[in-house]
Amino acid sequence: MSNNHSSTDTDQQPGSVTLTDRLETYRVDRQIGFYLRQANQRHVALFGEHMSERLTTTQWAALTKLRDIGPTSQNQLGRDTAMDVATIKGVVDRLVARGYVCSSPDPNDGRRLLLSVTKDGEDVIQRNLASALAVTDATLAPLTSGEQMMLIELLKKIC
Repeated sequence: MSNNHSSTDTDQQPGSVTLTDRLETYRVDRQIGFYLRQANQRHVALFGEHMSERLTTTQWAALTKLRDIGPTSQNQLGRDTAMDVATIKGVVDRLVARGYVCSSPDPNDGRRLLLSVTKDGEDVIQRNLASALAVTDATLAPLTSGEQMMLIELLKKIC
């Protein structure tokens, strides 16, 4: 008699959890997405409490990244801030309307516009840098310094 058989979720090591077990006990409030969403909601709430100028997290990310990298296209800014095309367009449109970002023709490609931070945009960044750091500190406050570093490294790994 042959002992050849395919592995199924009943052929598990003692103490392991099978797919069937996981499916039967699935609860959304035990899933990583649930915790990531809650953590993000907490961070966004803290951001709103600390930051002036009524900036959103995405506006702050785009504005400060643009300051860091210098004049660039909207598409590149979207890639650099992990925002899709529609999101970065709306963010940039709002930053331009508020006078924090301006666009100008690319001297190397007349079909393309380059975005830059304006003087008002730079002033907003300077006024809010300490608050941005306070938001990070408040978001991570429940964790020890070692846990903070570990969380950041683990999040970078899955991104």
